[in-house]
Amino acid sequence: MTLFLQQIVDGLSSGALYAATALSLVLVYRASGFLNFAQAEMATFGTFVVWQLWIWGVPLWAAVSLSLVLSFFGGALMERTLIRPLTRSASHLTLIIVTLGVMLILLNGAGWIFDFGVKEFPSVLGGPVVELGPAVISRQSLVVICTVFLLAAALWVLFQHTRIGLVMRAAVDNPESADLMGLPTGTVLTISWGLAAAIGTLMGVLVAPQVFLAPGMLLPTLIYSFTAAILGGLDSPQGAIVGGFIVGISENLAGSYLPGIGADFKQAVALAIIMAVLLFKSEGLFGTKGVIRV
Repeated sequence: MTLFLQQIVDGLSSGALYAATALSLVLVYRASGFLNFAQAEMATFGTFVVWQLWIWGVPLWAAVSLSLVLSFFGGALMERTLIRPLTRSASHLTLIIVTLGVMLILLNGAGWIFDFGVKEFPSVLGGPVVELGPAVISRQSLVVICTVFLLAAALWVLFQHTRIGLVMRAAVDNPESADLMGLPTGTVLTISWGLAAAIGTLMGVLVAPQVFLAPGMLLPTLIYSFTAAILGGLDSPQGAIVGGFIVGISENLAGSYLPGIGADFKQAVALAIIMAVLLFKSEGLFGTKGVIRV
């Protein structure tokens, strides 16, 4: 029973990371209508900026704040210069290839600027582990979990109770009509990409002390984050949270209890979840069902 409970707690910790990245993916998808494959490396690069500022003697909170601002403008600049010129004329496949190219540029650029060595990153909240019955969890993991829930609540308010959220949904559902109505769809798209980049950097800062900072730090989690977003629903922030925790717990339990899975084959669990969702409930647990007129 102790092993089972510890696997659940560890699954919540890893699931929080998947959920956070899935939130960024959902934010971009709801605004642009496609997935950003560069999200993990954008977050890693922003985390490197925090580390460099901290090495130069800038207080950690100030370094994080400055990097969040820079990440926001970096994501906005990417949307303006790379995505927007292709949005109306290119296919989604072309846009995905562009984000894959950005991912490779950031991956190698981070290694060229900061080198490819593994770096120790300061913890936001240190101290002894917290006991949850027979299981234990680090304080840093608790901060990650709480931050994810706060981000999900903030995005829910953004999408459901603000004009910006309404314009985001209109821009995806019918961009031509939204433009004809005079809605600021371009500005909203830019803000969405900026927010997604800033959220990614924030989660990179919270996760780096646990996994150590290096180029490609978040790439192994990308498939799990895509799985979380697809499982929860690509247009649902709440679904991203639920999907992230389900994926995190499922892969941990499968690695411990299913013969032949182990730690090296846990990605098969994520792939199995993706196939099951696409086969039986393609819109995800909380996603909006598409309606096609015939």
